[in-house]
Amino acid sequence: MDAIAIRASPAFAITTRRSLSLSRNQNQFTYITSRGNANSRNSQNLLKVEGLGSRNDVAFDESAYEAERLRLDAEARESMADASEREAADEADAKAWKWAIRKRVWDLMEAQNIAQFPRPVHHRIPNFVGASAAANKLSGLDVFRGAKCVKVNPDSPQKQVRFMLRYMGAIDGSTPVVTSVHDQQLVDDIPVEKLLIHDVPVDIICTPTQVIFTNTSIPKPQGIYWDKLSPEKLGQIRILRELKSKIELETGQKLPCGPSEKLPPSARRGRSPYK
Repeated sequence: MDAIAIRASPAFAITTRRSLSLSRNQNQFTYITSRGNANSRNSQNLLKVEGLGSRNDVAFDESAYEAERLRLDAEARESMADASEREAADEADAKAWKWAIRKRVWDLMEAQNIAQFPRPVHHRIPNFVGASAAANKLSGLDVFRGAKCVKVNPDSPQKQVRFMLRYMGAIDGSTPVVTSVHDQQLVDDIPVEKLLIHDVPVDIICTPTQVIFTNTSIPKPQGIYWDKLSPEKLGQIRILRELKSKIELETGQKLPCGPSEKLPPSARRGRSPYK
């Protein structure tokens, strides 16, 4: 599989052979790099920034882009705080245990002053001191340099995109999943037995000081788990509704749906960064 999936910096990543990296909502752009493979090193490298378009006849409004990015960051952080309060308080919630670990790592990053702007890092995917060094280590990986396609995305906003890529056969269990984090974000006390079916294991972790090959035995999600998608979640994601209808029409069978849930408001569309 000539592809690699890169996770945005999460709140924590475990370092055992059962490694998994977990992160939460963060509205960022998705970058896909089309690269020459290992047998065509001289191929032209192309960069496509999804969401920005590829027009050369318009000027990029950096101030508007930055203002919109900060607005979306604040909105995502508020949504994440709401989710934290709701899920952490419910002992029956299967995701409740994650918040204690996230808070511990967020507190540590702030206390040791290894967090970078935007701060505080609580309830957001943290930026960290040494992020560039970790990125440089990532860029030297053979799986990165030899990949034809590199998909970079935060966790929750594109979770359904990953499911659809798996369903379409664009990625499979052999597609490397890589993340970059600070060394202090590494933990080894995650209760693996509590991981959910849609939690994604990470194959390689890049920090400012090291590259960790997890050799994880945790299986990657196999596709779209329709029984986990609530009516509210389907209501927010049009492409999933269309795919569900298409499959039901082709198979003549009604797909299952998950239980109803309360969701944070979806991000509003802002004005284009192009003038």
